[in-house]
Amino acid sequence: MPKIVVIIPAYNEEASIPYVIKEIPSIVDEIIVVSNNSTDNTEENARQAGATVLVEHQKGYGYACLKGMEYIASTSLSDQSKTPNIVVFLDGDYSDYPEELTKIVQPIIDENIDFVVGARVKEFREEGSMTGPQIFGNWLATSLMRLFFKSTFTDLGPFRAIKYEKLLALKMEDKTYGWTVEMQLKALKQKLSYREIPVKYKNRIGVSKVSGTVKGAIFAGVKILTWIFKYSFK
Repeated sequence: MPKIVVIIPAYNEEASIPYVIKEIPSIVDEIIVVSNNSTDNTEENARQAGATVLVEHQKGYGYACLKGMEYIASTSLSDQSKTPNIVVFLDGDYSDYPEELTKIVQPIIDENIDFVVGARVKEFREEGSMTGPQIFGNWLATSLMRLFFKSTFTDLGPFRAIKYEKLLALKMEDKTYGWTVEMQLKALKQKLSYREIPVKYKNRIGVSKVSGTVKGAIFAGVKILTWIFKYSFK
């Protein structure tokens, strides 16, 4: 069985994080929760639920993901037996169904696919779980990727799995809202094999820090489009 590590960025998700951790399948070797400068009990609740807890004081989804990757690199350096084969990214708000992780990693394990994105398809989405700007932003971004890169992506879903060696080769750098689209664009540029797996999606616990605010939605949209046009004209 491959070694699987999960990275969960979390900012003030004290109510949801125990549920997320509890429902992650036992095939996972380590769950890393990166508290992105949380001011509530996210860190303590995650620790009590059995996760490795890191703290990233610089706010930003990408900052948190990179912190998790730095931890994996450092532990792998000191003990190669801890080097994962697969890294899974999952949000801490309980909008995804953590038990579907087995579906997300299956194409990597059984078919040697490099990269898998959980697609939040309409028929499996709870009403209201994605806002209008989110739905439009996903459509626009994936349409542009299809136009410029002949991509088949339909979503920028945060629930995703990738071979660890391929993740390192992407040289991820975005610190904030562009993390997911950067990964997909670089996967296309590096010609990684990829697949989308339809996943269920429900209303999150608490209020979104991105889609739940006008500022967050605007910044996320600008960041995503910037990455797409940057790579389109490279």
